[in-house]
Amino acid sequence: MRVALAQCNAWVGDIDRNVAMILAAAQEARTAGADLLVTPELALCGYPPEDLLLREDFLQSCDEALHLLTLQAPLPVLLGHPQRIDTKLYNSASLLRNGQVEAVYHKHCLPNYAVFDELRYFTPGTQSLTFTCAGISCGVAICEDVWCGPAVAEASITQGAELLLVLNASPYHRHKQGERESRLAALAIQTKLPICYVNLVGGQDELVFDGRSFVLDASGRLESRGPLCQSALLLTDFARSSQGLKLKSETPPVDLEDMVAEVYAVLTLGIRDYVRKNHFPGVVLGLSGGVDSALTLAIAVDALGPERVHALIMPSRYTAAMSVEDAEAEAESLGVSHDLLSIEPVFQAYLQELSPLFAGRAPDTTEENLQARVRAGLLMAYSNKFGHLLVTTGNKSEIAVGYATLYGDMAGGFAIIKDIPKTLVYRLARYRNALSEVIPERVLNRAPSAELAPDQRDQDSLPDYAVLDAIIAAYVEEDCSAEDLMAAGYAADMVRRVLRLIDRAEYKRRQAAPGVRISSRAFGKDRRYPITNGYASWGGHHKLNEEQQHEEN
Repeated sequence: MRVALAQCNAWVGDIDRNVAMILAAAQEARTAGADLLVTPELALCGYPPEDLLLREDFLQSCDEALHLLTLQAPLPVLLGHPQRIDTKLYNSASLLRNGQVEAVYHKHCLPNYAVFDELRYFTPGTQSLTFTCAGISCGVAICEDVWCGPAVAEASITQGAELLLVLNASPYHRHKQGERESRLAALAIQTKLPICYVNLVGGQDELVFDGRSFVLDASGRLESRGPLCQSALLLTDFARSSQGLKLKSETPPVDLEDMVAEVYAVLTLGIRDYVRKNHFPGVVLGLSGGVDSALTLAIAVDALGPERVHALIMPSRYTAAMSVEDAEAEAESLGVSHDLLSIEPVFQAYLQELSPLFAGRAPDTTEENLQARVRAGLLMAYSNKFGHLLVTTGNKSEIAVGYATLYGDMAGGFAIIKDIPKTLVYRLARYRNALSEVIPERVLNRAPSAELAPDQRDQDSLPDYAVLDAIIAAYVEEDCSAEDLMAAGYAADMVRRVLRLIDRAEYKRRQAAPGVRISSRAFGKDRRYPITNGYASWGGHHKLNEEQQHEEN
């Protein structure tokens, strides 16, 4: 038996497009001599469909598309799709063969953690499914079924399964591929079953599905691995022998990239698919001469091409001449169209209009934030006029502690590096420069600054980024307490201050643009903290004094 795994990019809600994609993959598989095509989880409607699943018309469209595929599929297809039976909705895999739905499997284990919310929509299945194709008995599982124990696979074995087919919509986070392969290798060894693992590919809002489908033999040895962030058809032959099934893959394992290259590819796919799936003609961003906007620009160009990216360089009275020079150099090295717009006239107009209200009060963060909001106004005007998506340039370190301006640098439709801590920003920038130098070296060497006040440096307001990022990762991604961090050697005052800043900035993050998730817990679907929150996780008192309130507005 030759199995074809369709590592495909299903668009959420674009059912007609998905049908055409699946039929094209089926035809390619048939031409390649495959006996069976296996699609990812919910490939028919895309993943995650979220509250589209509550719509009667959406479910009806899925049913009609399933019927069409059943009639037109040129070979047997194991298809992921939603299925309603009476009042219950299931996350299902159906075997389409000879013009009919021959058998159906309903996902048993419904994840309800991190970015997953399947218990909101689906009913757990209870029955296993085993079917024969080209003389080989195949068991079926869907994604979480292989993460919550061997029960589903073992139930298939009792029905005679010799091979396990797993349909997946497994989103990316760092180190996820190693977790997938080690978990499935352990399952293969435990059950003595070869495993075909097919995964979705593509960007969907903050999630990126990285593909990297794979095939394991019964000893857990990797036979095949699909590419990162690309559609592909993986072909594997299975033949019965006295030692069990023998495997021969037509698709040799693609090597795993190092972490930085992997993250860069995921970010690139995330913005590319957000732009094309939402039908934007291109993107616009503010280019400051700093490392964050330089990296964002490079990713956008690599994703979309320079002709679909535009930059506005918007200096103020506090912008260093080298920042303007570096911003222009970045745009020119990447072939990006750009305009230089001074914010000084608009900023002066604001100050003049507000001067009667602010009489007797010294300049503070109010005037700093005004500059960011002037820039946002100019960027949004360009976005409105030309239809370009405004991408923001803030990183996870800033967003975590609220070192960002609401309706200023946070304004926009998509935040490419929202889940990238500052220390990783520098690593990604150096990785991109290793491919071709597009970011001036002094951008990577000079101290980072928002340039909203004279001689301003980030580290005047924040701890060293290496320390800050470590505390953020421990608190946000690992749920470490203030006591845990202090026990790890971080200064008590610093821990309390950083944790307080993180918690108090929740109201800002609720209003932030979506962005690509690359960590095991990003700010978005992963982390749902109340804005109005009386629990002081930093061990202090929630009532802020006047100085603290001033700092955080």
